[in-house]
Amino acid sequence: MKPTTILATAFFCLSTTLTSAQELTWPPKLPAGKKVVTLETSDFLKPTDTLRRGVKIAKTAPVVDFLYYDCQTYAGKPWSVWGEGLAVGDKYYSAVGDHLAPQGNAFLYEFDTKTKTSRQLVDLRKVLNLPDGHYTPGKIHSRIDMGSDGWLYFSTHRGSTRTTIPANHFKGGWILRHHPKLNKTEIVAHAPLLNQCLPTSVLDPDRLIFYAGTADGDYKVKGVKFLAYDIKNRKVLYHDDAGPYRYAIFARSTGKLYFHQNGSRGVVKNLVRFDPEKPGPPQEVNAELGIRAASQETSKGKVYTVDGDAMWEFNTKTETARPLGETAVGAQTYITTIDFDPKTERYLYYTPGAHGGSERDGTPIVQYDLKTKTRKVICFLHPVLNEKFGYIPIGTFGSAVSPEGDKLYITWNGARNHTNSNRKAPFNTVAMTVIHIPESERRP
Repeated sequence: MKPTTILATAFFCLSTTLTSAQELTWPPKLPAGKKVVTLETSDFLKPTDTLRRGVKIAKTAPVVDFLYYDCQTYAGKPWSVWGEGLAVGDKYYSAVGDHLAPQGNAFLYEFDTKTKTSRQLVDLRKVLNLPDGHYTPGKIHSRIDMGSDGWLYFSTHRGSTRTTIPANHFKGGWILRHHPKLNKTEIVAHAPLLNQCLPTSVLDPDRLIFYAGTADGDYKVKGVKFLAYDIKNRKVLYHDDAGPYRYAIFARSTGKLYFHQNGSRGVVKNLVRFDPEKPGPPQEVNAELGIRAASQETSKGKVYTVDGDAMWEFNTKTETARPLGETAVGAQTYITTIDFDPKTERYLYYTPGAHGGSERDGTPIVQYDLKTKTRKVICFLHPVLNEKFGYIPIGTFGSAVSPEGDKLYITWNGARNHTNSNRKAPFNTVAMTVIHIPESERRP
């Protein structure tokens, strides 16, 4: 091919990409000006040809509520979800951000299942109220957890990981809290560890200790620090230079924290234990597993972790682990959020393809039966959502199951108006679904 032809082809591809981006209008809208649309169709049960042998498909399709986050009034880079959601009663709490850097923004939302209404709780830039030109976070990358005091706790992370931000008045990330009933937001701590963002977290809701794994404000500086922050006394309880990469196991029954020091995706090795009663260097535990995502602790002291196409059970009482087998149902294997049914404690829910690509398997919503060790797809969201709304859900980092185990909330990274099936669907728009799991598909 001639150089001029190559340049022309490259220019055409770039022009096509820019044109597609420009064609998107903000905010995204649903038909007839609706805020939420409810779908009920057997098309949710149509599999793709990538479905693995032995994976079951539900017999009854769920009812699915669909909506867009209304903070998306301008183009993000891209609008995306990176943090874990939370279900409390009839409410679902989630966070999205514009991924801009070094001046980005992120938002915390509450969705009320009874009224099917969404409420913006926190606009980070307004809360921080910093001068123009100062660094502001483009993500809430942490978990959203509720303390025994009724406050929601979360922390901040930069937008683009390719941006060096110390030059933009950056000192460190924020730990914040919001009280839904009081509709009040407070800064708990700013830069508890100097020059560190706080992308990984879990809260001890009883002792009010906020645990975090960090990332340096300068993306060229590698390494993850560990932070245990005492919220009651507003001080650092303990910190060191070997923290959890993206997830940690919290045992509410004992208050102990388990994680991989300086871990990464695809690593299977022994955990270490941090005991807040004896703050000090974490001690190694003879329990080997992968931990890109973890469930909360069950009433029997069990926690379930996933990393790639594998799942483990960790017993917090005996501090032992055992492998459970495969997680994937198709070609995708990357899973970043896993939730168990708190009512029966029998089912786990997750979606492979977190960082994009889930649609290649039909965006399957998987129910894992801990009793029978089997995987069942309760619905395939793609291509139904694309056909109805022009939206492709390509992956998620945030979900939660309702206390009754009858609803699965998912916040989606996704693509609007993506018509070229030969090209990977891009991140550009965040949406949310409430999947009402049929009773017949979750009988104990």
